[in-house]
Amino acid sequence: MAQLWGGRFTKETDKLVYDFNASIGFDKRLFRQDIEGSMSHAEMLAKQGILTETEKDAITAGLEEILKDVEKGTLEISEKYEDIHSFVEAVLTERIGEAGKKLHTGRSRNDQVALDMRLYTRQRIVETAGLLEELLAVIIETMEENLETYMPGFTHLQKAQPTTLAHHYGAYFEMFKRDRLRMTDIYERMNYCPLGAGALAGTTYPLDREYVAQLLKFAGPTLNSMDSVSDRDYLIEFLAALSTIMMHLSRFSEEIIIWNSNEYQFVEIDDAYSTGSSIMPQKKNPDIAELVRGKTGRVYGSLMSLLTTMKGIPLAYNKDMQEDKEVSFDAMDTVADCLTLFIGMLRTLKFKKERMAESAMNGFTNATDAADYLVRKGVPFRDAHGIIGQLVLYCIEKNTSIDKLSLEELKGISDMFEEDVFDAVSLKTCVEKRLTIGAPGSESMKKTLQIYKSDLNNFRIESISFKS
Repeated sequence: MAQLWGGRFTKETDKLVYDFNASIGFDKRLFRQDIEGSMSHAEMLAKQGILTETEKDAITAGLEEILKDVEKGTLEISEKYEDIHSFVEAVLTERIGEAGKKLHTGRSRNDQVALDMRLYTRQRIVETAGLLEELLAVIIETMEENLETYMPGFTHLQKAQPTTLAHHYGAYFEMFKRDRLRMTDIYERMNYCPLGAGALAGTTYPLDREYVAQLLKFAGPTLNSMDSVSDRDYLIEFLAALSTIMMHLSRFSEEIIIWNSNEYQFVEIDDAYSTGSSIMPQKKNPDIAELVRGKTGRVYGSLMSLLTTMKGIPLAYNKDMQEDKEVSFDAMDTVADCLTLFIGMLRTLKFKKERMAESAMNGFTNATDAADYLVRKGVPFRDAHGIIGQLVLYCIEKNTSIDKLSLEELKGISDMFEEDVFDAVSLKTCVEKRLTIGAPGSESMKKTLQIYKSDLNNFRIESISFKS
């Protein structure tokens, strides 16, 4: 069993205890971040005269070779080591000799793992932001193509007022736009370097923490060494943001599942994103949408797990914090997979536009517009509301819709109806006369789309590339 702290102990750790304590099985994915942080640390140590230039060059070359060998698959990260830090340091020392033993000068595994997780999380934030940008671009494309694709809008899952597919998709653009903005917010708040905090109280070595922060593209060093090694707020914030993304994906998935049903028939999901039944040959199931909806609870669970782990931990570092990794990695991977698949499903979705428009007309979504028509004729709104209620009841009894009634039938309910009522309650009129900002009218939507495109062009976080 390879470990960095054996000097204090007189006998081997129990094998079961060692395995329970070890994190190499999951923190091995941090190997790039661990090596990148170590190279920057070595460069700073040499700048401060703690390492010689020769020692620094040997360490840097050795670390670069380890990185290349792991990436090529010629060096396996062995689980005989306790964690990724032990593995990298042991292999380095084995390859370059005594200089490798000097790499850990002025740092602890506490600030080392804090750095690794920040570097890794920062990269995953950038990747998530990129996927959200791609999703937003697909939503904009669909909106532009469907400014006059009429459909029912709902409240309480009951048909309410007519809208357009562009307007409906715009609501999800707003949701995912907020998700994208949260990525920037979290990135900026967590982008401070903990390396140099030591175990909890800094170090007596003359480290240049600002220099290391600069090398690693942080805004600066963290300012309290105890908080530096015990802070996991940035992970909690990221998992909360990922949970919100999944909530939005789940809502969107739910609607696609409903729209795909035989009763609605608003959309057809591409074969590549559907599956069939082992017994019912007619079935085409929306499995991707259902799995995205189902995996939402998994990401919520990761957030709750980390919150629960952190709630009772005294300062500073405690081993409990090792539990941050598996749940965080799982949530990050799950959201990335869900976004990737959802984007593909959305991009290939086919809309049954005539069916959507027919559904809007048959659900009395123009009832409010019919009431507004009477108000413009001088009828008080409360009276107009009652008249249209009678009209809807009449249509239900006749199994028809308002626009299909004759003028004679309309006048049987109210003498205020004239021939122009049919234009007033048409889907096109009902939608197009709604021109306030944020409404579904095409002129309003075109203005909104220009804002959305501008927003999308301004969504950028600097991509972080690893040294190699």
